[in-house]
Amino acid sequence: MALWQADYIAKKLQQGGLETEIITIETTGDKILDVSISKIGSKGVFTEEIEQQLEDGIIDIAVHSAKDMQSELPEGFELIAFTEREKAHDVIVSTQQNFDISKPLTIGTSSTRRIALLKKYYPQIQTVAVRGNLQTRIAKMNEGACDGLFLAYAGVHRMGYDEMIAHEFSINEFVPAVGQGSVAIECATNLSTDKKLEVRLLTNHTATETKLLAERAYLRKLEGGCSIPVFALADEEKLTGGIISLDGKKLIHETVTIDISNPEEAGTALADRVFSLGGDKILKEIKDKLDD
Repeated sequence: MALWQADYIAKKLQQGGLETEIITIETTGDKILDVSISKIGSKGVFTEEIEQQLEDGIIDIAVHSAKDMQSELPEGFELIAFTEREKAHDVIVSTQQNFDISKPLTIGTSSTRRIALLKKYYPQIQTVAVRGNLQTRIAKMNEGACDGLFLAYAGVHRMGYDEMIAHEFSINEFVPAVGQGSVAIECATNLSTDKKLEVRLLTNHTATETKLLAERAYLRKLEGGCSIPVFALADEEKLTGGIISLDGKKLIHETVTIDISNPEEAGTALADRVFSLGGDKILKEIKDKLDD
């Protein structure tokens, strides 16, 4: 998936007349596949090694899944573009015939958000941690690790596995992770202004950027990361999001309107509303449990 994203951005830049070279970098999140992200630590597991090469000037830009980006970047780095968002909903892929989500199943996922939402809406389902690239996860499923894999539609579609989709979740119930479906471009703040402008001109999708600025402002106020089951999704008029306890028993799900001239204000307003309804207590319980 990472190579697909890098190639996707490279082609956009090449179409604009820029020469590109793709350099692959293995991150902590890529190397440690037998432990869930929440146990590794949520900050920078997919970015730290890449940011070192940005800082050293070895690479000009880094390409990430927007949903993998921490809510606040380390000093010296910035996001300069967000690509047009693919459909943002979640799906299950499986090779089982007549797949039935209402039955007791074992589903592969390492996402605390997805696990918590399954506990709420499908308590008969058990989960097992399955990480790695999509091909690795599918191989583990085929070996009997689970009945299906809980994934973002965007990744499944981009990798050409649409025919394996066995169930599609409602985006109203299973609100996705912040940024899901978009590709983000990161650079060091000292990258030349000309390069930043060229990259942004050729890759940034303004409407998607507005939505993600709102979502990321919400995530930032909650100090959320990969290990915290928070969620948010913006459209042209509103931002919907919330938080769910790890056991799925406490769910806060709210909506605020968006002013496109100041989308981050909507993110902050949503966070304030979620906190006022008890989200601060849920967040503290989650962090205390994860720190145990």
